[in-house]
Amino acid sequence: MKKPMYHLAVLAAIVSMLFTTVPLFATETDDRIESSAKMTHVFKTYLKDDNITIQSKDGFVTLTGTVLDASHKTLAEETVAGLPGVKGVDNKLEEKSENRPLEKSDAWLITKVKTTLLFHRNVSGIGTEVLADNGTVTLRGEASSVDQKELTTEYVMDVDGVETVNNEMTVSDPADVKPDDKTMAKKTDTVIEAIDDASITALVKTSLLYHRSTSGLSTSVETKDGVVTLEGKAKTPAGKDLAGKYAGDVDGVKGVNNNMTVE
Repeated sequence: MKKPMYHLAVLAAIVSMLFTTVPLFATETDDRIESSAKMTHVFKTYLKDDNITIQSKDGFVTLTGTVLDASHKTLAEETVAGLPGVKGVDNKLEEKSENRPLEKSDAWLITKVKTTLLFHRNVSGIGTEVLADNGTVTLRGEASSVDQKELTTEYVMDVDGVETVNNEMTVSDPADVKPDDKTMAKKTDTVIEAIDDASITALVKTSLLYHRSTSGLSTSVETKDGVVTLEGKAKTPAGKDLAGKYAGDVDGVKGVNNNMTVE
């Protein structure tokens, strides 16, 4: 009689361990998701001034709080969705009412243009002044080259709502740009800093969404070690090429595998 009782005791112990280990594992995963989200490039760079609470339960994440604008709400959701272990995201973030411009207004268009420029590394999102008047966007500031000035015009012209672009940016003289300790340090930081894959995926998705030529495409984005893979369908070869071009110009992207098909 002792052996059956012993076996039952062992079995009960194993069952007990299973029931306690699974919740413990789930808790560890949820804690890791919450901490990992806060450490991503997107949260530390673009969302650092927002009030975002991240709660994960069994891999399902709920985002609550307030953000500066709609692009931040999208960025937060896409970044968290790309983290390992995340099964779904319930985005309950709200824009701050005092910062929310009326849709289709000049302020709304300026925000969209600035956000679009901010995502791309070969243009200056911070150094470019953006003005808008009934669909006409005026750009001011300094471009590092003629190519950068032309690329800025191209990107802005492809933002939904923009009808005309007046690019009044001046092109700096390379002879006037002398390397100093600050600029050298900045270049060094840029080389050293590695942007996480979840942030890259979120930035690429949001960038494609904000460009008129790619916003309607059925595109899936995956990133591994900085290399972005695009899947989905494009209506034209030009649309496919633009998706690859926009993705390749996002911070942190080391390469693009454009596997999209043309309908």
